[in-house]
Amino acid sequence: MISFLYFFLPVLGGYTLTSVYLLKNPQILHRKKRPAFYCKKISHRGGSGERIESTMEAFTHAAEQGTEMLEMDCHLTHDGYVVVSHDENLLRQTGHDVTISSLNLQDLPLYKERLEVTFYEGRYSTGKDRKFALLEDVFKKFPEMPISVEIKENNHQLIKKVSDLVKRYNREGITVWASTDSTIMKECWKMNGSMPYSFSMSRGLLLLLLFYTGLLPFVPIGESLLQFYLMRIFNRTFIPDQALLRNKLVVSLIEKITMRKSLFRHLAARGIQVHLFVCNTEEDIEAAFEVGATGVMSDYPTLLSSYFCKNRSQD
Repeated sequence: MISFLYFFLPVLGGYTLTSVYLLKNPQILHRKKRPAFYCKKISHRGGSGERIESTMEAFTHAAEQGTEMLEMDCHLTHDGYVVVSHDENLLRQTGHDVTISSLNLQDLPLYKERLEVTFYEGRYSTGKDRKFALLEDVFKKFPEMPISVEIKENNHQLIKKVSDLVKRYNREGITVWASTDSTIMKECWKMNGSMPYSFSMSRGLLLLLLFYTGLLPFVPIGESLLQFYLMRIFNRTFIPDQALLRNKLVVSLIEKITMRKSLFRHLAARGIQVHLFVCNTEEDIEAAFEVGATGVMSDYPTLLSSYFCKNRSQD
């Protein structure tokens, strides 16, 4: 046993020191990613706190406020149009219990006149535009704006149509594949591997495992973005549906595990952007940057613009 410890402890110590050194100096093993965009101000659903979410009015307003990236979700109508919408079922957004996939484009109902902001409990948004936007129209109007497109369903036709639109409008460098589902993400990457992509949930868990075992500095990473919750918003501005996540102890534990500045700095040093969401107060924006985020996602593009005007050092 003693002879084993004489061998094991120096090896463990050498491994730990090497891992810590490479965590701080990843350029020794990895070439830094050079994405076509670098964004600090990201508008969640186009800025759903200031206009009706995911409408052309919301996207236009966000762009006018200086947003550097639009975040959105897409679904496919029955007649094959790629529509920008967070939900497939339209009950929350329109009051009608129907799905996008069951309706033709012309039959989609209008958004509610007043829509609650998902990530700011008790707050509502309104706007003149209540129509669902087409992804193609967004690409046409904002040809140089980086866009994160989340795919929520493993629908081959949807993934192909999104990829075709990205190619048609020459947006492969500035349009991001996003999905929490690793199976869907694999299909997206298989369809168009020229587009940057973000971490899925399972890949994010693997990232944490590699970080805590010290293996992360030695492992290549394909993803270009990490998009994750700023955990401090839970049970403050955002009230989750899951009872488990309404437990303060559980949320505190997840926060301690995930909000690691050394992890985020390592990713940033490798050219991987870290976007934390959804930051709907100045205090949350500040907290996100303090923990190492390279960018923040908000429902309030005017708030983001105001914050950066006050804090020029973050620009």
